[in-house]
Amino acid sequence: MANGSLSQEEIEILLKGALPQEPESASPNLTLSDVETDAIGEIGNISMGNAATSLSLLLGKKVEIATPSVELTTSDQVSTANEGKCVIVTVKYSAGIDGYNFFLLSQRDGAIIADLMMGGDGTNPPTELSEMHTSAIAEAMNQMMGSAATSISSMLNSKVDITPPELVVTDVTTDQAVQSMLHQADPLVRVSFRLNVETLIDSTFVQVIPLNVVKQMVDKMLQAMSVTAGQDDPQPQVPTQPINSANSVNQTPMKSGPTTDKQVLAEPAAVVRPAQFGPLQPVNVGTPPENLELLLDVPLQVSVELGRAKKTIREVMNMAPGAVVELDRLAGEPVDMLVNGKLIARCEVVVINETFGIRITDIVHPNERLKSVNC
Repeated sequence: MANGSLSQEEIEILLKGALPQEPESASPNLTLSDVETDAIGEIGNISMGNAATSLSLLLGKKVEIATPSVELTTSDQVSTANEGKCVIVTVKYSAGIDGYNFFLLSQRDGAIIADLMMGGDGTNPPTELSEMHTSAIAEAMNQMMGSAATSISSMLNSKVDITPPELVVTDVTTDQAVQSMLHQADPLVRVSFRLNVETLIDSTFVQVIPLNVVKQMVDKMLQAMSVTAGQDDPQPQVPTQPINSANSVNQTPMKSGPTTDKQVLAEPAAVVRPAQFGPLQPVNVGTPPENLELLLDVPLQVSVELGRAKKTIREVMNMAPGAVVELDRLAGEPVDMLVNGKLIARCEVVVINETFGIRITDIVHPNERLKSVNC
């Protein structure tokens, strides 16, 4: 600008909205320190370790999730790194932490997990994920994230709850709703895990957390650590002198402050003796306990078990009206009467005035009943 007037070049810059501005200093809230990186890595390592245990129980396969790598990123970088369809799980916190985070899993890995959840062996996963498959994946993620939230609660010394995970199978680069959520959460922290399910899956499992949520977690973790450290500080000890006694514990005199020739007399040490227990009396199982009348009005739940059957999730989901389920018991064979879930007697089924009933044919021996209660 010269003599109070704008040059043609300056006018063009203003029209384009690109007038040079003074560079602003980077805000400290938009950075991730080494301490925060290590802390969120430790949180992810422990929480996903427990999540792997839950997933292993669900799939019946050995699941390993390796130590994560942590880096600061943006929504654009997340989109670029996850081109094509993938499984996106959104987990929102309902207590303890304000915010949400995302989990990204390849479509193929999601299909293998769905196939295992539905009774398959994972070697021939579906190429397209149906609503039934996504429901199976959502249940697996729900169990995993529940275990992870419990671990985080312990680490942060604060109650942490989540809402049921929301799952979609989409392309991150083209899905406008996902793009909008990612952009609103910028900047982001990317936590990458190595996911291994025996010989079926060996790939990367990504957690994306908004930076402000990471800082909440780290602050709570550091506060919990400081409280624990304060509780673990050793209390001042009184200098002591050994006591010559057969029933005492010898202690080396401790000195504090300047060296002196005077010794402080110690209080007698705690006497350590072996624990003593009264003699065990034999109990006759067939003898009714005393004061049994005190329990006679306690209500019990009585049920009759006609038989059992094992089905996979696939078979249960395919059931329809009119389907027949074969039980593991022959027609006419005695049925079991259970009291509060414990086997008490065996019976036969009868009909009384158009109502089913049972006739007790055999009472389980008291010794057998006691074994079932102890199981």
